[in-house]
Amino acid sequence: MIGPEQHAFLDSKRIGHLATADAAGAPHVIPVCYAVRGEAAYITIDAKPKEANFTRMKRLRNIAANPQVALVVDHYDEDWSRLGWVLLRGAAEILADGAEHDAAQALLRDRYPQYRAMALETLPVIAIRVTRATGWGRLAAPAN
Repeated sequence: MIGPEQHAFLDSKRIGHLATADAAGAPHVIPVCYAVRGEAAYITIDAKPKEANFTRMKRLRNIAANPQVALVVDHYDEDWSRLGWVLLRGAAEILADGAEHDAAQALLRDRYPQYRAMALETLPVIAIRVTRATGWGRLAAPAN
């Protein structure tokens, strides 16, 4: 589903935008750090100084009400011949613990050094079960 060129593009970028919607369909989009392995994308909930109760977070409430989500990762350049994006769609699941949760946290720590100093072990992970991947534009890095 996620092609090799799309995987390479996703691995080369640092930030994506997660789109969720509540039960009534009202959209909510936020920037996120992510990691992709196989046909799943992972986003951890990291320590938020102002939010001790993670279940109150809008993205988690939306996923509980409507698990269909999208994650878009893009590249912008003033030279529009270099634009590109990958859009992942699928059903999201909240992982509170378990082997997949722990593997996702390790994957995210490997990808983002900032996470290495955070106590993520007990924090939830959003797992997106990708059912559709779409890409557009220049996904391959230009040759030097």
